[in-house]
Amino acid sequence: MKEESLALIEGMTDPGQARNRLREYLQAFALRSFHESEAFRAVAFVGGTALRFLHNLPRFSEDLDFSLVSEAGYAGRDWMAKLKRDLVFAGFNPEVTWNDRKTVHTGWVRLAGLLHEAGLSGHPAEKLSIKVEIDTRPPAGAHCERRVVTRHLTFLVQYFDTPSLLAGKLHAALARQHVKGRDWYDLVWYLSQRPPVAPNLTLLQNALDQTQGAGRFDARSWRELVRERVAAMDFKAVRDDVAPFLERPRDAALLTRENLQGLLQGE
Repeated sequence: MKEESLALIEGMTDPGQARNRLREYLQAFALRSFHESEAFRAVAFVGGTALRFLHNLPRFSEDLDFSLVSEAGYAGRDWMAKLKRDLVFAGFNPEVTWNDRKTVHTGWVRLAGLLHEAGLSGHPAEKLSIKVEIDTRPPAGAHCERRVVTRHLTFLVQYFDTPSLLAGKLHAALARQHVKGRDWYDLVWYLSQRPPVAPNLTLLQNALDQTQGAGRFDARSWRELVRERVAAMDFKAVRDDVAPFLERPRDAALLTRENLQGLLQGE
């Protein structure tokens, strides 16, 4: 398995893109391990990495994000322990940690030596990291689907449907204190889909009420709320943040105030 991951980046000349590709293989490895642990009976795959694996979003991601949908069968610590065993068996040198003391349970997978072996780092001790987050008290209202994924490896996942994923992205874009370019690139992708994708307003309202206070925002006015945020954004910072994660870094140039405002005119 380690040999398979290294073969993926043979001949790549851009070290940043090679790191992205290597990390994505390891994300697929983790997802397959979770599938084998039957994790997707209890959690749903969400976030930007879900868009990448399920809808071919042309952006790489760093984290694996999940939402708890059933307490029955939830065993995050056990899933991470199995993932570590699987990585060792596949020839990797993993360090795996797990913290379930907060509402969002957080795990880290750090692989020592892989970047050096791949020729992507001059430091043998530098680690390639993947963060795993599971929200154990997500807002209600999401709709889930199941599908077999064949990106790098083959596995089945439970995931939020597209309207629910869009609701999650809108919540992140509106509620996050610091502007994150990846949120806004993903939002442009959603708003560009044809036929148009309508957000799951129940989920969006529940998410806004949970983090911003009940009744403070009306999810039905999401376009206006986004316009207000767009008007104050530093779009150079947005582009600089997301460009290293794009399959085509030049596509970051599409992230302009004018383009977003134009997309927000749609119904």
